[in-house]
Amino acid sequence: MGVGCGTLRKLIKMQPVLEICTPDGFDLWPVAAIEPFGFLPLSGELSPAEVGTVVMRIADYNNVDSDGDPAPQSANALGSFLHGLLTVEDDVVAPGGLRVIDTSTGITFLPGCCDGLESWRDWHRFVDDGNPLGFGHDPVSPIAERFGDTVRLTVNADQRDSPVIALSVTEFRHLLASAERDLAEFLALAADWASGHLPDYCAPVTAALACVLDLPVPTVLPKS
Repeated sequence: MGVGCGTLRKLIKMQPVLEICTPDGFDLWPVAAIEPFGFLPLSGELSPAEVGTVVMRIADYNNVDSDGDPAPQSANALGSFLHGLLTVEDDVVAPGGLRVIDTSTGITFLPGCCDGLESWRDWHRFVDDGNPLGFGHDPVSPIAERFGDTVRLTVNADQRDSPVIALSVTEFRHLLASAERDLAEFLALAADWASGHLPDYCAPVTAALACVLDLPVPTVLPKS
């Protein structure tokens, strides 16, 4: 008996993830204790501290000016920390991407260094036009390829016997749709978090997060 789509979706998971690294001594708002350079899956199920960790990481990663130098500091520590996030406009970057896990084999396709979470819609273009999509380079080169009705995700194209996750194009589209829902639910959660933790910056921070996730800006209801 073949494996149905419902069963396959349970075996293979796609998650939008952010690579986490917390600056030493960060105390502008509560953050979660997460292993440095580990991947945190984004969804509507995150705790407030985990949402704070995501906002912290994206803001810190983009805390540079247009020349790539550290953003200017001011007496307002919060404003200084958020400066890069709120001024880089369309060039906001989020380290991470889409992680795919085959739970039946333990094979995990991790984001590479060349295609961050801000570029997650590249996966749609890949599956539509069939052109290979690379995510990194030596020593680890993840690559997605389409062969007819099959998508192959090679964990490391530089390794001859690299583990591979193979699935149908139809199932791949289902997984992409699920990942997009996770991102949209996270964004709504983050907007609510910002209204409580960053009331003076809620609207611009929410708009910046929507920009980096390439999603519509959610409606933010003021805290009563």
